[in-house]
Amino acid sequence: MSNSELVILGQDDATACCTPLAREPLDEEAAVDLAKMFKALSDPVRLRLLSLIASHEGGEACVCDLTGPFDVSQPTISHHLKVLRENGLVGSERRGTWVYYWVLPAALAKLSALLQPPAGTATRPAGGAR
Repeated sequence: MSNSELVILGQDDATACCTPLAREPLDEEAAVDLAKMFKALSDPVRLRLLSLIASHEGGEACVCDLTGPFDVSQPTISHHLKVLRENGLVGSERRGTWVYYWVLPAALAKLSALLQPPAGTATRPAGGAR
């Protein structure tokens, strides 16, 4: 699956799963679920892992390809991957000795849709005065 396919899949799922914050307040259950996903992404190693997996050729990456770019041990990488998986951001499958990971497009679409401003909203530069 190519990166462009991930975006296309995510766009279809986005409209069905979440209403942007700017249009309607979240209910408690949605807020709890989304907070878990954002918390999983709040760690720089996990955010980089997600990015590496998403940008990997074919849309999936072997755990053996994910340990090199980091200055942490393999067990630590495995822990971070487990957190991403448990919070619904990546899927995985064991193939022989190795585990392969891929980004779940619906999860990214859910996060993305939440943060979309409503159409026609005036934007202000960051830190700009009112």
